[in-house]
Amino acid sequence: MCGRYAASRGPEDLAELFEVEKWEPEETLAPDWNIAPTKNVHAVLERPLKDAEDRRPVRQLRRLTWGLVPSWAKSPDVGVKMINARAETVHEKPSFRRAFAARRCLLPGDGYYEWVTAASERQLEEQGKKKRPRKQPYFVTPADGQVMALAGLYEFWRDRTLPDDHPQAWWVTCTVVTTEAETTPLANADSGEGPQTLADIHPRMPLVMTPDKWDAWLDPARTDVADLLPLLAPPPAGLMRAYPVPTDVSNVRNNGPELVKELAAPEVGTLF
Repeated sequence: MCGRYAASRGPEDLAELFEVEKWEPEETLAPDWNIAPTKNVHAVLERPLKDAEDRRPVRQLRRLTWGLVPSWAKSPDVGVKMINARAETVHEKPSFRRAFAARRCLLPGDGYYEWVTAASERQLEEQGKKKRPRKQPYFVTPADGQVMALAGLYEFWRDRTLPDDHPQAWWVTCTVVTTEAETTPLANADSGEGPQTLADIHPRMPLVMTPDKWDAWLDPARTDVADLLPLLAPPPAGLMRAYPVPTDVSNVRNNGPELVKELAAPEVGTLF
């Protein structure tokens, strides 16, 4: 799954990297090293500009809310349950299939966090001596230090309790597409005690889009499911590295670059 990630690049850098044509300064977000569901995030998407005579799709950098709210939802509260969409069923699920066909986006980040329960903590839990075992967070990030482009979907939801001209009448929300975690060695796998594959950390991972797929994924003219499904293939193996980071990231109120500091050893016992 993907329940927390970090994104520190500014809009200028993202606009250059993703060849963005339009972004609004008022939608700029500060660097965030502890993005949790319901927070605002930067997203790259293509659609015609609002009120423009030229209806061609324009690549934009937009501010969306993480947690997709389907257009037919009665309340935006459902968004917190829809932070992830499984690649295997995204084209079938009522909550995601329309967005998959027409409203796809990229969610830029530095990497994502995943938590692993230490062996000693698992034993205490199994023995009934601990109900909430401590977990060691890991940060998964591109081995080459580049931006991680997570595959996403976005949707519009109209709050019928507000007038048309109200600034919060329309919600624009998103979800992260996930897939099975890689079982091939990580870029920094060393055959030691740490995780050797992403599957060692968690059975699911966000779907990372490599640059060769960006144009096709963002193209709103591509609506045929059979044409889109191949884009859901996982990226080539060995592109990611993973390392333990301070447990401070487990508290969503904590934020700052120190949360992605690589630790020499896990803080929470022996994990593997």
